[in-house]
Amino acid sequence: MLTRQRKQHIISALRSDGQVIARSLSEELGLSEDTIRRDLRELAAEGLLQRVHGGALPLAPAEADFAGREKLATADKRLIGRAAAHMVLPGQVVFIDGGTTAVQMARHLPASLRATVVTHSPSVAVELAGHAGVEVVLVGGRLFKHSVVAVGAAALQTIAQVRADTFFMGVTGVHAQAGLTTADLEEAHIKRALMAASAETVVLTSPEKIGAASACVINPLGPGVTLLVAPTAPAKALAALRKAGARIVQADPAA
Repeated sequence: MLTRQRKQHIISALRSDGQVIARSLSEELGLSEDTIRRDLRELAAEGLLQRVHGGALPLAPAEADFAGREKLATADKRLIGRAAAHMVLPGQVVFIDGGTTAVQMARHLPASLRATVVTHSPSVAVELAGHAGVEVVLVGGRLFKHSVVAVGAAALQTIAQVRADTFFMGVTGVHAQAGLTTADLEEAHIKRALMAASAETVVLTSPEKIGAASACVINPLGPGVTLLVAPTAPAKALAALRKAGARIVQADPAA
């Protein structure tokens, strides 16, 4: 089998199975594990997959910049954002992460709601500037331009002073084995701090993030983590996430 054919086979296996294991592939194709690992390294360098110990996972499409992410699953993000907005109860203090789905959430907060939103996303803060009943606390720090959020020591210090009811988190990947992931290490630290300062975490999980993984782990799936998904989310992938310990709530299109 030619190198090009092997790589096409690997990509096809990732799409159908959600992961590839180097040892299994080497046995299936009658090749050495070193050959398969070399193919995985080259495919990772081309930005086509995420290598993990023993194999690879699909790379998260949501690693695109903010403008690029605005074009991904727009209808599903709007639906998830609206459902998340209706989870916020009067009088609560909530963290809202950065990202395009988070902006949709801010946009759909009921006009009658009185609550406090703490966010490190200028985009979310600007969206809420005209909301009369929502107190907005903007966390400062170094602007991570890729995601348009504040990161760094100053942001961590502010987050540590707040205790929130719920953290509405954005991620680039949600995978049964890899857990919740993102593409930047410093951003992962911020998200972990926001989780630690919250009673519960709701992950805004648009379909392109399900079964995908990025390089930096935020947290495993498990108790205290709810995945808010669209009705279009693939049932097979959701079953694997439930088995890994995640609670899954489907956004209601009629709500």
